[in-house]
This record gives sequence, C-alpha cells and structure tokens, in this order.
Amino acid sequence: METFFTLLEKRVDDCSSLLCVGLDPHVSDLKEPSPASALDFCLTLVRETAPYAAAFKPNAAFFEAFGAEGWAALKQVIEAIREEGARLGSRIPIILDAKRGDIASTAEAYAKSAFENLGVDCITLSPYLGKDSIEPFIQNPEKGVFLLCKTSNAGSMDLQNLLVMPMGSDMPMPLYIYVAKLAEQWNEKNNVGLVVGATHPQIMEMIRAAVPDLWFLSPGVGAQGGELELALKSGLRADGKGMLIPISRGISRAENPKLAAAEIRDHILYIKHQK
Repeated sequence: METFFTLLEKRVDDCSSLLCVGLDPHVSDLKEPSPASALDFCLTLVRETAPYAAAFKPNAAFFEAFGAEGWAALKQVIEAIREEGARLGSRIPIILDAKRGDIASTAEAYAKSAFENLGVDCITLSPYLGKDSIEPFIQNPEKGVFLLCKTSNAGSMDLQNLLVMPMGSDMPMPLYIYVAKLAEQWNEKNNVGLVVGATHPQIMEMIRAAVPDLWFLSPGVGAQGGELELALKSGLRADGKGMLIPISRGISRAENPKLAAAEIRDHILYIKHQK
C-alpha cells in the first residue's frame, strides 16, 4: 500500500537527497510586493532546484498575506511542482507549512483545503489539541503530517521543554518526548512524522532515541544557526534516512540557487557517508 512516507522514500532514493526546498516568498526578496511576483519567485526556484529536492515546502503564510490572489498563486506553484516531477519521472512530495491545529470539525475543513483543494501531500500541524484534531489529516495513508515536537525557535523552550507526567507513569518526561511517543502511537498508517529543529541537536538525539523509526522535518540549518553536520549526526536513522533538511533563504538568496541546492544535496551525501 502506498503511504506518504513510502512516496517520500522513493523520491529520496530517486534524487539521492534529503534536501527539502523551502518556498518562502518574503516581500523583501520580491521584485515588487505582489502575488504575481511571489509566483514568479517560486516558479524560478522550483525549476532550478527540482532535480535536487526530496520535497518542496511552500509556507502558506507568505501566500495568504496576498489574499485570494496569493492563494491562487500557491495553487499554481503546487501545480508547477507536479509538472516538474512528471518531467523528471519522479513525483516530488509537497509539504504545506501551515502549522494548523483546531477542534475536529475545523480540522476536517483544514484537511479538505490542503489535500483536496490545494492538492498537497503533507501538512505541518500542532498536536496541542490532541488526537481528534489530527485524525482528519491522517485518514488517507497517502497524505502525511509532521507534528510540531521541538521547534527551531528560541521560544520553544517556553512550553516544549516542560516536564509532564503521563497517565499511568511515575516518571516525568519532557513534553517533546511525550509528543514524540504519541506520534509513534498515531503512526498506524505510516504517515505521521515530527518537526524537530536542527537548532537543538542534543534534544534531537534524545528524540531519535525515543522514536528510532519516525521521519523528522528539521528546520533551522543556516539562517537560524543550526549546523548541518551536527543535525544529521543527531537525527538520521540507522538506514541513513528519516530526516528532511528544509533550506529556504540559503538557496533563494544565493547568487545561483541551482548550484546552491546541488551543493547542499552533495554536502548532505558527504556527511552521511562519513557518519
């Protein structure tokens, strides 16, 4: 049976890459502050980096900021990724960075919007409302989620590091470990992963030990200060997979985005072989 993570692993094998290209059309990077300029910015990145991308991750916020026209531009970007995958003969997974999280009835609408209207393969979610807020997104094994576990921002310490006492346990654990163990339980259809920031390599190592098989989406390399080699050594599974490394500004702001993507892909391969 095809699941989201079998799709992702096939793409990883096809392109020999763990690079996830972030599509974040910051207004400051655009020729003009318009949805047309955001679309042009993203289409250029997609064309230039598709051969090296294990996945693409458009950030919904930068499109939503332009209103209905921005949403239409996002849909065109998603269609362009599909076309590039067809041209390359390898489907490229699309992860919508939206960080949704709401009660079940609202979650159903969000899931329909992402998976049926936009046509993405995966979405980032907050697990704070519990399993019933996640279930609408994971009914179809071919659609995946990455749950916020230990995020890359400094403020993640405010809540995610708190010690909690799970029911039936006599030992407290950090909230991020509890979230990781819940994700492991909910991963019945091989379509649940975790967002684990590359800015916290020691914690990433702890989470990997707690859930050795789950996929991580690990932002924070580059602009946020995360180190690629340390992150990979902390988070890779025993099979050399299990991590996607999202890079946005490090590629989009490079003089040659295509070359930047190729070099990052190759650097990841080099580190993996040294591990």
